[in-house]
Amino acid sequence: MKANSVILIDNVSKTFLVPHEKHSSLKQSALNMFSPKKNSKLQTLKGVSLDIKKGEFFGIMGRNGCGKSTLLKIIAGIYQPSAGKVLVDGRLAPFIELGVGFNMELTGKENIFLAGIILGMERKEIEEKYQTIVDFSELEDFMDQKLKNYSSGMQVRLAFSIAIQAQSDVLLIDEVLAVGDANFQRKCFRVFKELKAAGKTIVFVSHAPDAVRDFCDRVALIEKGELVMVGDPTKVTNEYLQILANDLEKDSDRGLDNSSDRWGDGKAKINRITIRGESNKEKKVLADEPLKITVEAEFFEDATDPIFGLILKNEAGIPVFQSNTMWGNKKFGKVTKGQKTVTWELYNYFDDGRYTISPAIAYDDGLQFFDWWENGAAFESRKQLRTSGIVNTKHKITIQ
Repeated sequence: MKANSVILIDNVSKTFLVPHEKHSSLKQSALNMFSPKKNSKLQTLKGVSLDIKKGEFFGIMGRNGCGKSTLLKIIAGIYQPSAGKVLVDGRLAPFIELGVGFNMELTGKENIFLAGIILGMERKEIEEKYQTIVDFSELEDFMDQKLKNYSSGMQVRLAFSIAIQAQSDVLLIDEVLAVGDANFQRKCFRVFKELKAAGKTIVFVSHAPDAVRDFCDRVALIEKGELVMVGDPTKVTNEYLQILANDLEKDSDRGLDNSSDRWGDGKAKINRITIRGESNKEKKVLADEPLKITVEAEFFEDATDPIFGLILKNEAGIPVFQSNTMWGNKKFGKVTKGQKTVTWELYNYFDDGRYTISPAIAYDDGLQFFDWWENGAAFESRKQLRTSGIVNTKHKITIQ
């Protein structure tokens, strides 16, 4: 172990075996007991090496499926690397994902003690910190309910509240901010600052460029399982945004249509989604620019008051904008067979990153669908001025 190093990742690779056949019944398993197993190999990490220093707030960025969460689980000891090695000097608190260290059949209170013990805390220590954990999570009214009745957001709030109370040298955090409300996110940011000031080592996986720039001392960028670069947060986040932009260009060339991502009765179909900013660049929109989204559809038979809607989601899959013609008090009335077009015009107040658009056409009851196109199109948002947060609204600062 190098001097001042807390986590040393040496040429780590990870390969999973993915079975081709899945047996859904005992009979199928018995019939195929002596058949040769057919597996394919999925390599999620390829020779990654990192040296994380004591007291660093170290970020890991990359697109979904690039291998960053797998790397965090290898650091935590949940997975073993297929090649290479990881050395950790110090007590580690792995807050990796929902469900790690939790039992869904136990109550919230029982899970605090269970997870606390897994994190290396003594029972007396957990008893002393119990109320602090509950207060931070804001879940006091739910402590006697089983965890299986918690929402995903409630589970992650409880897990994070426990993890920060463990007297650990190293804290691993994966996208904790993506599922909390605004108040909980503010508390997380405050805790991050306190941990950083206390000299704790934090490894932080995030899709949020602003959070990475604000807190991290260094950042690693992973793409398709390989380490692309390590260094200054601003330079690395800019490279990450460029990868998203390049990926968007490829999506534009080949189209995003995927039949498995669409559903409905097919009596009407969305044929085209057009996204333009004020500069008229398709699928590239600067902050504060007007954003125009046009959905073109074809009806194959007559309909009454169909509802057109769309959902915009950020890189983490969180909806940031939803709208439909019913909410906007726009009615079609009687619709005959043929082409119909609906356009949304709004300002791009979104943060840096890639956003997907999922348009849909519903019947007048809003419950049945002609067509729902999940992630049918995407666009890239780029800020012109530095701000932080989920939205990037136009603003003015005056000094008197």
